[in-house]
Amino acid sequence: MPARFKAVTLDALDHQALADWWCRALGYLRRESPAGRESRPDEWPVPLYDPTGHGPVLWINPVPEPKTVKNRLHLDVYGNTDEMVALGAKLLRRRGGGREWDVLTDPEGNEFCVFPPKRRPTG
Repeated sequence: MPARFKAVTLDALDHQALADWWCRALGYLRRESPAGRESRPDEWPVPLYDPTGHGPVLWINPVPEPKTVKNRLHLDVYGNTDEMVALGAKLLRRRGGGREWDVLTDPEGNEFCVFPPKRRPTG
């Protein structure tokens, strides 16, 4: 195996606000500095983690420019599109026509796809 994922990163003009948004959307938490170390300065990237231990680490990095073109890489999530829109996402394309996912953007225009939650077998 030549490589494996360490984390996923998103660029943002207001990286602190976008980190808060993704925490609300995914149920993630900000990763605190290790005990005995100073807190990260506000201008540094913000690491987010899944408290259940299932999802990847998500870094929100500050950049000086807004998003201007289509993402070459995007996130796919399981969730409820209407709830994501209520949090501030924008719906770009509804599922249909053989496509099983909706395409949305976060508040800074980063595209992501929302798939219906996986159904768990009953019984």
